[in-house]
Amino acid sequence: MPSFDVVSKINIQEIENSVNMVNRDIVNRFDFRGSNTKLTLNKKENNILIETNSEMRLNIVQDMLEKRAIGRSVSLKVFIFNNAEKASGMNIRQKVDLQQGISKDNAKNINKLIKDSKLKVQSQIQDEQIRVSAKKIDDLQKIISIIKKMEMDLPLQFVNMKK
Repeated sequence: MPSFDVVSKINIQEIENSVNMVNRDIVNRFDFRGSNTKLTLNKKENNILIETNSEMRLNIVQDMLEKRAIGRSVSLKVFIFNNAEKASGMNIRQKVDLQQGISKDNAKNINKLIKDSKLKVQSQIQDEQIRVSAKKIDDLQKIISIIKKMEMDLPLQFVNMKK
């Protein structure tokens, strides 16, 4: 029976490349000279820490990170920008969480959408992914297009398409 999995995974290597490129850009930019601006990627906690000394530079670094991520084919839905907070001295610190995995609520919403489509498909929630199976591959492709049309706040990938 044909099936596929709906997952939400991030490519941590591409995010690391984006962070390194932004750090390199910061060193080379004239308006960042002497500002002690830096980005730090924490792979264990799945977050990025931005430290700088002004709100304007923080916004510029966010834009730079988003542009570099787009260039590396990373969805912007991965980034959750938390509120900026004061750090030591005159510095500002912002934590950017990296969103990975499908939460139970989002999985239920996707599952409900699949059931409401009235196609002959079965879907089951497995940890942080959803397995969708059907007798016809055409039905699976219709489900993929339905899920893509749905506006989700997390990046979804369709993997393990089996015939």
